[in-house]
Amino acid sequence: MKAAAPPKDVDTYIAGFPPAVRKLLKQMRLAIRKAAPKAEEAIKYGIPTLVLDGNLVSFAAFKNHIGLYPAPRSHADFKEELAAYKGAKSSVSFPLDQTIPVGLVGRIVKFRAKQLREKAAARKRR
Repeated sequence: MKAAAPPKDVDTYIAGFPPAVRKLLKQMRLAIRKAAPKAEEAIKYGIPTLVLDGNLVSFAAFKNHIGLYPAPRSHADFKEELAAYKGAKSSVSFPLDQTIPVGLVGRIVKFRAKQLREKAAARKRR
């Protein structure tokens, strides 16, 4: 059996889901775009990824949640707030029966953008 081809862009990815999930994916996308308007969209590993000085964040829909990767679970600024959501070491899962916490997503994206800028600046100094 042949695997389905990955979506060609983020719009196509989102369009492949039922309306309720599309709504959440659009909320996630908008929150990310507002926090990092200069980031470029791409599909990497079959899921939407925003790129800005490297892979900024990725997001994906699953049976019961929308995942955001990476998420700074161990960072003091996010530890308590992210504890309310399931996820692995560097991911967070937002349940499909809840709205996307756009403020939290925006802060995570801005944090990641700062991390990547600092990393890029350090490489240039070498």
